[in-house]
Formats: sequence, structure tokens, C-alpha cells
Amino acid sequence: MNWSRLLSGKRIGMEEYHDERKHERTDFQRDYDRLIFSSPFRRLQNKTQVFPLPGSIFVHNRLTHSLEVSCVGRSLGNNVAKGLIQKYPEGSVNFPEIGSIVSAACLAHDMGNPPFGHSGERAISAYFSEGKGKKLEEIVRGEGCRWEDFVHFEGNANAMRLLTHQFIGRRKGGFALTYATLASIVKYPHASTLSGKNGKFGFFQSEENTFLRIAAELGIHENISKPGCFSRYPLVYLVEAADDICYQVMDIEDAHKLRILTSEETIQLLLGFFEGERLKHIIDIMRLVDDVNEQIAYLRSSIIGLLVDQCSRVFLENEEAIMNGTFETTLIKEIDEHAAKAYSNCSSVAYQKIYSAKEVLDIELAGYHIFSHLISVLTDAVMNQKHAYSKLLLQRIPEQYDTKAPTTYGKIQCVLDYISGMTDVYALDLYRKITGMSLPAV
Repeated sequence: MNWSRLLSGKRIGMEEYHDERKHERTDFQRDYDRLIFSSPFRRLQNKTQVFPLPGSIFVHNRLTHSLEVSCVGRSLGNNVAKGLIQKYPEGSVNFPEIGSIVSAACLAHDMGNPPFGHSGERAISAYFSEGKGKKLEEIVRGEGCRWEDFVHFEGNANAMRLLTHQFIGRRKGGFALTYATLASIVKYPHASTLSGKNGKFGFFQSEENTFLRIAAELGIHENISKPGCFSRYPLVYLVEAADDICYQVMDIEDAHKLRILTSEETIQLLLGFFEGERLKHIIDIMRLVDDVNEQIAYLRSSIIGLLVDQCSRVFLENEEAIMNGTFETTLIKEIDEHAAKAYSNCSSVAYQKIYSAKEVLDIELAGYHIFSHLISVLTDAVMNQKHAYSKLLLQRIPEQYDTKAPTTYGKIQCVLDYISGMTDVYALDLYRKITGMSLPAV
């Protein structure tokens, strides 16, 4: 891959309007602004990240998580840009824009995730793999469409659809983002039929041509040994690293606020990232304040700075392999041994104490049940549109979603477009109303 080709400011759906004029804001800064002012991005404030949405104690939701990931991604991008400018000093490539591209992509990386955390994704997959939706498999396959798009439903692929699909009444190209920003969110550049055991993929069948157009424009090549699998766009590694850094460290901090972890446990976990003189300096600075939450906040910021520097270094040291498509791991897995061990310890504690905590399991169980019911009744409605109840229910679906799609695959996508865009609160409210648990005031 070639840097001068990779950093394209051309926009999906607006190719005929592309020009080389210089604007006050660059194309990639405009991507960032376009995303942050959008309704789908604002709705992330009412989508669960890990813990139930905040009551008296603030914890992260999808919105605050995405903003923090974007901030870290910008730092990673700026670090890498400085390194690349030193490596390629001729000045023919617009490396300074890498920070803007990565920060915009980080804003968008979770926009395709359904409500209720990962239980929403699991509920969708389960409905089509082992629930009532399985009966539609033969019909969908008979249309020549990919059933795997539904049984392996993936928020990353759904983000690509949300950002690029022309919904009814909307403009061509969806958000009309730049090719570079869109390529930066495709963590798994292959179709669902090639997802393997982990079920991860980067685009639905309906958006495959869009991805292929992006790949051709940017010079992203197909893996010769794995037909249908493409090399990752280089900046994907930075978006992924920003996400890895934030969720791991912030989940620990949130768990402390919710008293799932004690202050001593939290501090010792976070101090584990440092050693020698650096550790001594960190402890001295931390003890300048008595407030435990401020101490932990200081440790968190120090760790993020450490991991940003290390992941930037790993990227620059492996730039040739990344550009050749032969770098097959994540940046966070290649950091120094001491930091890697501390990161692994945080992961172990998270799985043992945080993700299995009662508060987390309760929202997962409730979300799974609510989401399963919504998928079931809405799918039945689009498949049986002449039924009296279906007619009433379909009136709840906004006009931008194509309930009259000519294929079963399209009708299912219409339902998934609608429900994956819901907030936790909206999904719960709709569930209560259609089950008769909640009625309008009379």
C-alpha cells in the first residue's frame, strides 16, 4: 500500500463533486464535525457500554467512551504522523492529517452497535441461529443472499452500513464520509462467510460493493493466500489500539466507582504498569492529593500516556509489515513486556470481577430478553404485512426504513436497521408498550 494513495479525501456518494480546492477545514476535520453533530452519534449517550446507564454514580456510556477513544486516537495519529514525517521527509504526503482521520473514525467505531451492550448483538445472532428466525434461512439463501450476515451480526459491519447506506429520503452515500475515514473503521476486511469461529466481519452483502470501491480507490489489496480477505487499512490499527486502551483502563476506573473493586485493588492494578524510577515518580505525584478518585484519575491518565507512546512505537517499528499486509496482530499485544503483563492482569480482573458482576449480568439478561422480543415481533410484522397487528406495528417504524423491500434479506435488514439504532431507553419503552405493560395516560 502507498501512503499518498491511502490518505484520500474523496467522499462516498459524492465522487463527482470531489475537487482539490483547499478549505478552511480539511475533509477529515469535516468528517469529525459531521459525525459529532449527527443524531446517531448523539443517541450513543443512551446506549450501555458495560455497566447499566448511570443513576447516582456516573459510569461510561457509548457516547463518553467514543469521545475518549477519539481523543486517544488523535494522540496516536499525531505521534505516528510525526514519525512518518521524519521517515519520509520529502513532504509529498499529507501525514499531519492522520490524527484527524483516526479521531473521526474513533467517533464512528461504535455507531453500529445495538442497545444493551453486547447482549444486543447476541440476541440478534441467537434469533436467527436458534430462534424463530431460523425458519427464514432457506428463503434468504434461495435469494442468493448471505444468511451469515444475520447469524453473525456484527456491530462493526453495521457501522459501515449506517454510515454509507442511502436510507429512504436521505442522500446518496449516507454520511458521505471520506474513503480514508470509512476504511479506518473496517477492523475485519472480509465478508461474513469468511468470519470463522469468532464471527467477526467488516461489511454486509449489501455494502460489499461499497467496500470494494473504497479498497480499489485506496489501493488496499486482497490477501493472495486468503481469497476474499483484504489487508487492513493501516490506520485501523490505531483506531483499534485507541479502543483497546480506553475500554480496558476505563472499565477498571468505573468498577472502582461502583465499588466492585476496592481502592487498594484498583491502585495496585494501575501501578503495575510502571517500574523503577518511573514508578517512584508516579507514586510521589499521586500522593500530592488525598482524594482516592483523583489519585486513580492521575494513574489512569499516566497509563493512557504510556500506552499511547508504546502503541505509536509499535506501529512505526512495524510500518513496513503493516503496509505489506503481513502484520497479523494488534498493536497492544506488541507493547513492552512489563506493560503487557499489567494490561493482561487488568483483563483478567475485568473478566473475573467486572463483566460477571451482578450489575452487568442484570442489564445483559434484561437486554437480551427485551431485544429478542422486539426482533421477533418486528420480523413477523414485515414478513406478514397484511395481518391486522402487523399493520399497526409497522406504523411505528420510521419511513426511512424500507419495510417494503423486495427481498426477505432486505426486510430483515430493515428491522435490524431500526432496532440497532434504538437507545436502551427507547427499546425498553417500545417493549413495554407493545407488550401492554405500559399504556399512555388516559
